[in-house]
Amino acid sequence: MKKICLSMLLMAICFPLFANNNESTSTIVTSSGISLGTAIAVVASWSKNKSILWAIIHGFFSWFYVIYFALTRKD
Repeated sequence: MKKICLSMLLMAICFPLFANNNESTSTIVTSSGISLGTAIAVVASWSKNKSILWAIIHGFFSWFYVIYFALTRKD
């Protein structure tokens, strides 16, 4: 079930990137509301918590979570 939910989330994020061939990728990503900080926050949250809910919440906080993750992670 988790794999299906994660696949659907990734498809929802990636679909706008490939749906329109008339604009550059950076313009589509920016207009879709997906930023680099959000992507990093989601990946960092998933690697730490393995929870889609936390990944969405941390993606919402974007760079704040990325900075928190960088300061509090253990090697």
